[in-house]
Amino acid sequence: MHQEDILQKPLVAVVILSWNGQQYLEQFLPSVVKLTYQPLDIYVADNASTDGTLDFLKINYPAVKIIRIQKNEGFAKGYNVALKEVIADYYLLLNQDVEVQPGMIEPLVEKMEADVNIAAAQPKLLAYHNKQQFEYAGAAGGYIDKLGYPFCKGRIFDVAELDSGQFNTAGEIFWASGAAMFVRAELYKRFKGFDPDFFAHMEEIDLCWRFKRAGYKIFYVPEAVAYHVGGGSLPKENPYKTYLNFRNNLFMIFKNYETQELIWKLPVRLLMENIAFFKALLQGKWKEAFAIFRADWHFVISLPLQLKKRYDNWKNYHRNRIDITRVRKSGYFSGSIVWQFFIRKRSRFNDLPNE
Repeated sequence: MHQEDILQKPLVAVVILSWNGQQYLEQFLPSVVKLTYQPLDIYVADNASTDGTLDFLKINYPAVKIIRIQKNEGFAKGYNVALKEVIADYYLLLNQDVEVQPGMIEPLVEKMEADVNIAAAQPKLLAYHNKQQFEYAGAAGGYIDKLGYPFCKGRIFDVAELDSGQFNTAGEIFWASGAAMFVRAELYKRFKGFDPDFFAHMEEIDLCWRFKRAGYKIFYVPEAVAYHVGGGSLPKENPYKTYLNFRNNLFMIFKNYETQELIWKLPVRLLMENIAFFKALLQGKWKEAFAIFRADWHFVISLPLQLKKRYDNWKNYHRNRIDITRVRKSGYFSGSIVWQFFIRKRSRFNDLPNE
């Protein structure tokens, strides 16, 4: 490719947030440096690792730019801190345990450049250890149900579908996975990035929800493919992960639902949290039950802060709104995914009713 052609294309920065991830960088960084898109900068933002990550990068990948974060700020604040040092048109926020295909970035750029109203996009996300199966963290794009429970095309709760080409059409979704999130840098900054109080889990859904409330689109681009290990920082069964998921989901719905929705949906959600708590107790899962109790309690005592955030959110998306006539509802399932999965026993996305 001629130099003048490269200069005319948008600059993409791949930013990998790493915490004690040397083993993952050894395994997956080789695929990242083989990405064919240009112009491209590759960064590793190190969240105060203690495992030799920095020495490994200096010796083996001198062309990769290093951003040192002084303490482990988690996923959300870690990215906010790191991206202040990154100049680019687009960010590809990539987990340390993701393998990418060489031509993954090109279709993402093409889709975003064709529609300035797309704020963020994600590739098809498949499981690294079973590359015919969709991966938990994003699959074929994120959705949300009427009570604020997230799920994916290709993954509902813990059931992931095999990829048989059923989701090979690009289209709007509700949220793009933080494991491989392609986002306009200018919009990331204008919308204040991830909520740092989330620490980790669901901060990408919260950001996408804010984009959508302002009239922007979130897209799934199946021509781009990545493979994710999952649980690279926190295993799925970790009680702290349970705590973060329950707490952050309550944070998110409190911040983003319209008042007339929140008035009845929040009490319903708190009731369902209590059901989950007692179910864990009856099953003898003491650590899980305590994590749920702790999450709900921390949500309740943080309500004054959440009220302020809700107001700040309202001001921000009104200030940045591009479509004053609508909030984009694509990727929104008007039914209950809990009912469909646990009662109706529907675990495949295409079996869900068109409500």
